[in-house]
Formats: sequence, structure tokens, C-alpha cells
Amino acid sequence: MLMDRENLIRELCLKIDELSVKIEKLNLSEYLELFRNPRRLLYLNFLAGVARGFGMAVGFTLLGALALYILQRVVILNLPLIGDFIAELVRIVQDELSVK
Repeated sequence: MLMDRENLIRELCLKIDELSVKIEKLNLSEYLELFRNPRRLLYLNFLAGVARGFGMAVGFTLLGALALYILQRVVILNLPLIGDFIAELVRIVQDELSVK
């Protein structure tokens, strides 16, 4: 009976140690401290938003450049169906620009 109780206490101590290590890895104290300081929370969220916006702008620019490069290559190949479609688009855009 006494041996079972000692084993149980040892197991509980081991579990408590494991939990404390996991909580330290989660940085729970830093996370809670962040909520106690609303200015820092707003500042970090602002920086995250700026970084996200910058990333989207760069990504959109790269994808747009890639699309234009592919369209240039398609025009150079002079494929009848696709080339005519692109030429029609260019004509429509030029007509709209000249009207205004």
C-alpha cells in the first residue's frame, strides 16, 4: 500500500515536470503578458499587418510579371486562336482609351 502511494507520487511528479516543460515551450507567460499590455499587442498586430500587405504586394507583382512574360511568349509563338484573342483584347483596350 505504501509502495503504491510512493509510485503514484513519483508518477505525478514526473507528469508535473513534463507539463511545466511543455508550458515553457509554449511561452504561455509571454502570451499572457502580451494581453496585459494592449499597446504592445496593437503594435505587433500592426507590424504583422504591414508585413502581410507587403508580402501580398510583392507576390502580386511577381505573379503579374510572370503572367505578362507568359503572354509575351504566347504572342511570339503566334498561335492562331490565342494570338487572335490577345489581339482582340488589345484592340478593345486601345479603343476604350482613345474614347476617353
